[in-house]
Amino acid sequence: MVKEKDCRHIIHLCDCEDRFIWPRITAINVPVIAPPPIIVSDERIIPKVNRYFYIVTSDIHLTNGVTLAANLFSDDNGATVTEFSIVQPNGYVNLFINAVMQEGGIYSVTSTSLSLNADNATIYRGTPIIIESIGFFTEVN
Repeated sequence: MVKEKDCRHIIHLCDCEDRFIWPRITAINVPVIAPPPIIVSDERIIPKVNRYFYIVTSDIHLTNGVTLAANLFSDDNGATVTEFSIVQPNGYVNLFINAVMQEGGIYSVTSTSLSLNADNATIYRGTPIIIESIGFFTEVN
């Protein structure tokens, strides 16, 4: 066995192997964290999900933006809708174009329309547009 002058903790067992022996680390005085209190309530939060579907019938050029009326869309049952169910302030809306969720800043949805901001893009005929509106309601037992 040969000890290195600069490395006091490294012991050469042979020319092909360097080993370092680590001291054992043990935890001392580990604090115990109390679990959070259990709150029992007579209220339940109920989510309500509405989805609206539109298949683009002709290319939509977004050079100047575009507004699509709610009556172009159908609901989960395939029925044409006249307005979107939007829950404010206890809800949110997601927009999917060609099955890809879109950034919140590029669109706005009202009860009667979907507006897409101006962009140098085109949504091509046959592309699905899906609006997902999620609202939360309380129910007392």
